[in-house]
Amino acid sequence: MPNTLVIAELHEGAVRKSTHSAINFARQTGGAFSILILGPGSKAAAKEIEAFGAAKILVADDAYLANGLAERVVPTIVDVATKGGFDVVAVTASSFGKDIAPCIAAKLNAGYAPDIAGVKADGGKLVYRRPVYAGNAYATCSVNTALQVVSVRQSEFAAAEPSGGTSPVEDVAIGPKDPAAERVEFVSLDAAKSERPDLGEARVIVSGGRALKEKFAEVLDPLANLLQAAVGASRAACDAGYAPAELQVGQTGRVVAPRLYFAIGISGAIQHLAGMKGSKTIVAINKDPDAPIFQVADYGLVADLFIAVPELVTELKKAT
Repeated sequence: MPNTLVIAELHEGAVRKSTHSAINFARQTGGAFSILILGPGSKAAAKEIEAFGAAKILVADDAYLANGLAERVVPTIVDVATKGGFDVVAVTASSFGKDIAPCIAAKLNAGYAPDIAGVKADGGKLVYRRPVYAGNAYATCSVNTALQVVSVRQSEFAAAEPSGGTSPVEDVAIGPKDPAAERVEFVSLDAAKSERPDLGEARVIVSGGRALKEKFAEVLDPLANLLQAAVGASRAACDAGYAPAELQVGQTGRVVAPRLYFAIGISGAIQHLAGMKGSKTIVAINKDPDAPIFQVADYGLVADLFIAVPELVTELKKAT
């Protein structure tokens, strides 16, 4: 059975919930796993995941590893993976994971399976299932190197739940510094602040398309506020300037799988479907009865969204 090293993602002193998907992946391999947390505040954050069944929680609580710069954190990950005798290094396919995973694979001379949607052990070898052709088909693959690197789709692996017990926490030293790190400087982070749930972790998402035009927020915000939902957007809406780029859902944006997904004024281009068709329940509102979105929707309403959405908000208020 493989021994997996899960790389946790730390944000503002807490382990991101996206890491729980990578923990779920590690459990499904059938082998033991450990979790590595990097950066200042790691030791305190380790308490959040002590009950998830890890053999060990490894902590590199060092200011040098702050901000998750790949040039700084990757040498430590490589050092821990090599000395710890791990067979698999797993990250969630978030922006952080997609940044560091190829670097880890290159440093370890390891095969890399990105964006996997499933895993099973077959004759002592791990076989991965991953989307191809913008999610319209799935392929299986295996990695033949002794150590392999995997990025896990959060939309395909449910967040792991605590399994009881308490994992031991061990300090690890930072790895040999990469000369490239001296040529990289963290300047600042310009992050959008919102009281809404993060797109990747939201249970409900209300997404809008280009048809909303300048009334994007005016139409969607009341519904999102009522449902305590995150707000998403199609690429067309973002490219037109009706919604900020960080809200984009799709092949080139965020891949999401909430319990409930509203697609409002979204035609359903293949690139958008690749980012949301894993949602548990999809509700589509579009005035075009032939819109492709209706092919994946569980509930569809052919109507003028500028009339239908306010009416929906009014009826939902009556019911609460």
